[in-house]
Amino acid sequence: MPTVAIEIRRNGSPGEETALIAAVQDAVVETLKIPPQTLSVRLFVHEARRFVGPADKGDRYTLVTLDCFTGRSLTTKRQLYQALTHQLGLCGIPADHLKILLREAPRDNWAIRGGQAASDVTLGYDVAI
Repeated sequence: MPTVAIEIRRNGSPGEETALIAAVQDAVVETLKIPPQTLSVRLFVHEARRFVGPADKGDRYTLVTLDCFTGRSLTTKRQLYQALTHQLGLCGIPADHLKILLREAPRDNWAIRGGQAASDVTLGYDVAI
């Protein structure tokens, strides 16, 4: 049930924006071993004056924030960071222009499937990987 926000400082073509979303989807689904339909990815395009990043990164600076259930190992998290860096690199985002923030919360802090605590629901996939 991860949710992901991609934040960028430049407008791209619809194809470029779709490619960014697909790159993140591919990395997250593959690394976290989740069904694709459980992932939501949002792209936020900010005007440069509304998204100040490191001065030396220019308009390629990209912030990816993932919210997910607690339970993944450090090894899995490292694999996720590398997969995101690789996939976004294919979209022209230099590795040193990317910041990834992973926020984890216990399943009882998420309401899903009609307002049920995620801890009361069988997910159909394992988060302890």
